[in-house]
Amino acid sequence: MKYAVLTLALALGATPALADSYVPVKDQATFLSLIENRELRNFFYGVRLNVLENGSIQGAAIGWDIEGTWSWQDGYFCREMSWGGDPIPYNCQLVEARGDDQMRFTVDRGAGDSASFRLR
Repeated sequence: MKYAVLTLALALGATPALADSYVPVKDQATFLSLIENRELRNFFYGVRLNVLENGSIQGAAIGWDIEGTWSWQDGYFCREMSWGGDPIPYNCQLVEARGDDQMRFTVDRGAGDSASFRLR
């Protein structure tokens, strides 16, 4: 049930990846420089995530903890997570940045839905 709620929340906020001043993040070093000591937030859905240099993901959404792991593979952010104990399957995502305070992740290596976050 929780996974369905998060999926719905991200789908409602999802948009196709369009050329709208987002710039692809092509390497892990750039990605890490953007997220270092910062939290990814989607205020509308209450999602707060810390993507840590050690390969872990920690956060919460709608009152349930999010945990996971990530790696950088062939220019994509690849992650596997759980939300309140429910698995969120492995997926590699295109990462794009707008300035130094916004980031967008597009599933299926850029071919699927997107979710945008503020960096705080």
